[in-house]
Amino acid sequence: MPGVELAATRCAICEAKGGATTVYEANFRPEDLDAARFSARRPPDGIHYRIVRCDTCGLLRSDPIAEVAGLDALYTESEFTYGAETANLKRTYGRYLRALEQYQSGQGALLEIGCGNGFFLEQALAQGYSPLAGVEPSRRAVEAAAESVRENIKVGVFQQGLFEPRSFDVVCLFQVMDHLADPVAVLDEVGALLRPGGLLLTIQHNADAVSARLLGERSPIVDIEHTYLYAPATLSRLCEKAGFAALNAGASWNRYSLRYLFRLAPFTASLKRGVSGLLHATGMEKLPLWVPLGNFFLIAQKGSQG
Repeated sequence: MPGVELAATRCAICEAKGGATTVYEANFRPEDLDAARFSARRPPDGIHYRIVRCDTCGLLRSDPIAEVAGLDALYTESEFTYGAETANLKRTYGRYLRALEQYQSGQGALLEIGCGNGFFLEQALAQGYSPLAGVEPSRRAVEAAAESVRENIKVGVFQQGLFEPRSFDVVCLFQVMDHLADPVAVLDEVGALLRPGGLLLTIQHNADAVSARLLGERSPIVDIEHTYLYAPATLSRLCEKAGFAALNAGASWNRYSLRYLFRLAPFTASLKRGVSGLLHATGMEKLPLWVPLGNFFLIAQKGSQG
């Protein structure tokens, strides 16, 4: 993406462009902005924009970032490379979907924003949710969707006007909030799509996690795909700004294969290749583990009169 145009960002909570302290300087080149680097769950490579922290609320953001049209094009052309992990991801996200039962009287209509190949929509269907809908910018991901959910997925970037207002009881965003250039606009539209009392379920990286604090700039979450990095407190404030009441938030446990965990680890490439070869040779690469990997979940509710 040579000649990429960069645009200044503002704090999504405070709405200020200034008043921020640099945490990490940018280390990318224009040619680094390609579809491969904007493909979901790729191995971390340490490339990132300038990262700043809002002096008022503490929200972390990238500033400046590639202009929105360019970002949308990158996500549209991104690859689907994590098919081997979808069974584990189903178990992870299904676990937190079941946590909604204490806040609602039954299942109902569900929308997932950034649904990949629809693996979670399959899980939601198995847990009794219907009708289902998904939105996903990557054409290749949607092409890989199962027939049972493919027709329920709209290919493209989530935006206003895709669905009728008050169409859903639950809206889910898994590892999506970090990528949004305008999270306030997205949450406003989510609020319009939810019925009164409807629920928002998100899972994302935790900028306050022990792993993020220890690894600093070497953390996998410091990545050029991420326009914002949240902690439970800052995401709760953002949701409240958009008219949601935060009901519950906390560290999430994720189920991953040993192979995937070592892909994320901050080791040298040679060490990763050695460990990967050993795991493959011993048949342990697919061994699943439940780990608190520095993510958190948040459940929020639209006002009953909204």
